[in-house]
Parts: sequence; C-alpha cells; structure tokens
Amino acid sequence: MTPTPMPPRATTQAFFDPATGTVSYVVWDRATKRAAVIDPVLDYDFRSGHTDTASADRLLAYLRAQALQVDWILETHAHADHLSGARHVQSQAGGRIAIGEHIRTVQATFRSLYNLERDFLPDGSQFDHLFKDGERFRIGEIEAQALRVPGHTPADMAYLVDDAVFVGDTLFMPDLGSARADFPGGDARELYRSMRRLLALPPETTLYVCHDYPPASREPRWQSTVAQQRAHNIHVRDGIGEDAFVRMRTARDATLEVPTLILPSMQVNVRGGRLPPPDDNGVAYLRIPLNTLPGHRPRAAPG
Repeated sequence: MTPTPMPPRATTQAFFDPATGTVSYVVWDRATKRAAVIDPVLDYDFRSGHTDTASADRLLAYLRAQALQVDWILETHAHADHLSGARHVQSQAGGRIAIGEHIRTVQATFRSLYNLERDFLPDGSQFDHLFKDGERFRIGEIEAQALRVPGHTPADMAYLVDDAVFVGDTLFMPDLGSARADFPGGDARELYRSMRRLLALPPETTLYVCHDYPPASREPRWQSTVAQQRAHNIHVRDGIGEDAFVRMRTARDATLEVPTLILPSMQVNVRGGRLPPPDDNGVAYLRIPLNTLPGHRPRAAPG
C-alpha cells in the first residue's frame, strides 16, 4: 500500500506590491505560530525621495491578526528593484535578519561604487545571520534549509521550507522564464546551474517567486511547481541546454535597461535594510554616482 503523504505543516501568505512587481511572504508553522518573513518591501517614491511603510505594514497586520511570532526575516538577495523593509519589520515584530554569506562580495562591489563611509565594512555584519549553502534552520518546529543559487547575483539564496521553495529571482513564472544575469558578479552559466538545481527537486515541490511582471493577458502570479517549470519555462524547461540558455540570456540582457531603483535600493539593501547614516543636519541622503552604470540603451534603428 502506498503511504499517504503528510500534509504540509507550514502556511504561506503572499503580499504582492504592484509598484515594484515584488512578492513578499509570511510562512509560518501552524503548530507553534512561529513565522519567517521573506523579502519585505520598503516603499520609496523616486520623485519625492520619500519612504513609506504601507507595504510592510500590510504584512505586519497579518502577523498580528494571526498572533504570529517572527523568528526570521529572510532576504533572498540584495534586491535592485526595491528597498528592503527588513528593518521596519524587525522593529515592529522582532526576528533575525538573514541573507547568504556571499553578500560580502556584493557589499564590496557597491561600497566602491557609492564610495560609502569608512565605517561601512563589507563583512556582512549589517545582518544578524549569514547562511552557508545547505545550512539548516528552524521556523518553529519546521526544519528549513538555505540553498545557494548564484547567477542573478553572487549572493542569491533560495529557502526550502517544508514542501516549498522560495526561489527569489532565480526563477520567474514559466511564461517569463528567468532573471537577468548582467548585474555585477552575475553569471548566466551559474544562473542556469542554479535553476537546474532547483528543478532537480521532487516534481510536486511548490516554487514561490519573488517577482512577477505579468503581460496584459493575465493577473500577477507567484506560485508554480517543479513539474510545471520543467515542462513550460520558456528559458529553462527540459531540453534547453546550458549553452543555448547562456546565448539567449546574454543577448537578452544586452537589451535591458538598468532597473529604475537600482541606485537607491542597493545602498539600503547592502546595509540589511538600514537607511544611510544621517549627515550632521539629521537628514539621511541617498548617493547617485554619475556616469558609472551603463547608460540608456538606444533603440535599434528601424530595419
């Protein structure tokens, strides 16, 4: 007789931010009501320079409504498309802010780009915990595991919790394929191998993405399975080899604009969600290095 599979012990609630296409999550153990928050967003208005906590506050309201205690605030990587709300969530609900140990590489790159203050050390100390590949940890009574999945950035991590994986930007929904690999330290070959590592998990494994940029023909989605990705992902489905993926990804990345919020977001996100230290007038400033990142990509001439 085939044994009956055990039902999942974790509950997952998603929060979609349409302004940045980001999906944040609360995943929690029903037995203990202990929780992890994954990739929370701090709202930022580029035109006015104002931050806001509305997105993170929706998530916090859910934590309160369910009477959850936060063990972890997990970052899948240092995001280039939104500011991290990790510090705001921590200030309201507790928890340890964690990311992969290779954040040090990303910090060193962006410390140089922004010419950050001398007190900023690229040693990961801005986070409460740095995960190693394969490291196991607990959310209540549920054992979870951190999986290193570099390629989009050197520091990307996925988090295996119960029968689901929170994949960050390593995979998108099947009709969108994969994330870019042209950020500093990114590598299309590493990205392919990271995606195939995830797709080697059992076919029924649920995959939760960090972003969705849906075409007009559908609503935002963020949940698929390994089987669905292996059958339908336009960039990495079964039968697409590494060399073919690298050619496609490299050519596509060469046409993409720099993300709108990369310069504001990275100087916050390498600090674990902290804003830069204020100047002597009490005001915090974001630095915009001029003529450093690739500029606007001109449109190809007709024909």
